[in-house]
Amino acid sequence: MKQVLLLLLGLISTSQSANILGIFTCPMPSHSIVQMSVAKALAEKGHNVTILTTVDPVIKHKNFNVIHIPLSPEDARYFKELFGSLGKTDTDGVLGFFLRGAKYLKFSIVKMFDALRDPRVKDLYVNKGNKFDLVICPYLTNNFQLGLAHKLKAPIISLTTLQPFEFLGSIVANPRELSYVPAMNVGVEKGAIMTFSQRIKTLAMSWGYRLWDAIENVENKKRYNFLYGDDPTMPRFEDLPKNISLMFFNSHGLSEGPIRPNLPGVIEIGGIQIKDTPDPLPKNIAEFLDDAREGAILLSLGSNIQSDHLQSDTVKKMFSVLSKLKLKVIWKWDKLEHIPGNSSNILYSKWLPQDDILAHPNIKLFITHAGRGGISEASYHGKPMLALPMFGDQQGNAGSMVKQGFGLSLKLLELKEKTFQNTINEILQNSQYKENVENFSKLYRDRPLTARQSVIYWTEYVMRYHGAKHLQSPLVHMDFIAANNLDIYGILGVSVAFVLYLIYLFVKNICRKVKSIKKIKTN
Repeated sequence: MKQVLLLLLGLISTSQSANILGIFTCPMPSHSIVQMSVAKALAEKGHNVTILTTVDPVIKHKNFNVIHIPLSPEDARYFKELFGSLGKTDTDGVLGFFLRGAKYLKFSIVKMFDALRDPRVKDLYVNKGNKFDLVICPYLTNNFQLGLAHKLKAPIISLTTLQPFEFLGSIVANPRELSYVPAMNVGVEKGAIMTFSQRIKTLAMSWGYRLWDAIENVENKKRYNFLYGDDPTMPRFEDLPKNISLMFFNSHGLSEGPIRPNLPGVIEIGGIQIKDTPDPLPKNIAEFLDDAREGAILLSLGSNIQSDHLQSDTVKKMFSVLSKLKLKVIWKWDKLEHIPGNSSNILYSKWLPQDDILAHPNIKLFITHAGRGGISEASYHGKPMLALPMFGDQQGNAGSMVKQGFGLSLKLLELKEKTFQNTINEILQNSQYKENVENFSKLYRDRPLTARQSVIYWTEYVMRYHGAKHLQSPLVHMDFIAANNLDIYGILGVSVAFVLYLIYLFVKNICRKVKSIKKIKTN
């Protein structure tokens, strides 16, 4: 009896362990952190996760099988130059957003395509010994990657490091609500109604994205045909999203806003990279923060922008202000041989455990580029912020953060020394910012399931049912004409036109008869 019980337990344990493939080929390190955090949650549950990545992952686990497809030295240099130009030019406005943002997005899509051409990727479906129960495929206008899941005959969960913005949610037909749900770089106070100008900007962003998507998908279709065009069993390029069971978004709408309708298959996992219990800090950082009797500031402008991307004059102004503070400062700086200056209150570091540092009670302020991950971590730990946004969704994130009263925002390219100093002092001395973000932190943490638990539950849910198409919107399976009721409007239009034509003939006939009667009477 005991042996039978052990056998049953062994079978249950085996059945709970699945083989999952993560197509994490976007070359942006900030995206990799969220994607790898999802993978880690699944690996810790006992699943085997194979990861395709162009970035050397910071997050590791024994259940990871990493297939690293790095950028070439030339591509890495070009990518660095792209971000360098973004850090030194103004990206305000809808046109600036598309013109500058399109460059690094286009480059990223090409590199994601190149990664799928690697022989090790092809071996995943050519080798019949490989079996995957699920594919996690992040979405960033890269539909062709969905073809790999079809080759593996596995259900798909899509993933994005952002909120359910229209241009991301459209792939699963999440409702487009442009009158009250702002676009990515439109900062609106939670619960507030967009102004007329904000609605115009949101509408312009929507049209711009649809145009970009249509143009890019012409190339994406060619990429898809290049990769899988020799297989007659593959679906049409236009039908690829029909196999997406659900989609993870790095957001928590109930606390962050905006309030909007989401499909059952839209699952929010905002803060997935945040640990329930912080890891111990490196010794030098721990001692530095523990000794910060006046408090400390964390300054990090993210993983994409490097020190030489910043204007030297801007760096000098920042150092001049920070070095005079009584507070200690931890400054993320990647070129330790060329630091902005020496000061006893500043600790430079090439890499920082950002989430763990923000959890430290002596951190009083977070100076950030307003990336999605940093905003989430600071909000979770209740730390006020000073945003220095540069590109992408950062301006919208910063705008929303300011409107919620969590801190202030300045333009990095127009930074003035006195303004920088006064802004820091305002945030530190006005307790309202700290109180606002601490109150939000309670709301952000109050969920029926943590982000990690949500990832595990819904991933296993999809695998239990070998896909979860019952969560999909019917809109995914409708063509453009039916989805927009153009056939109904067409029939109504023809019917109305026909009735009007009959009325016209009837009135014309009446008028002719009246004229004839008048003519007879006149004669």
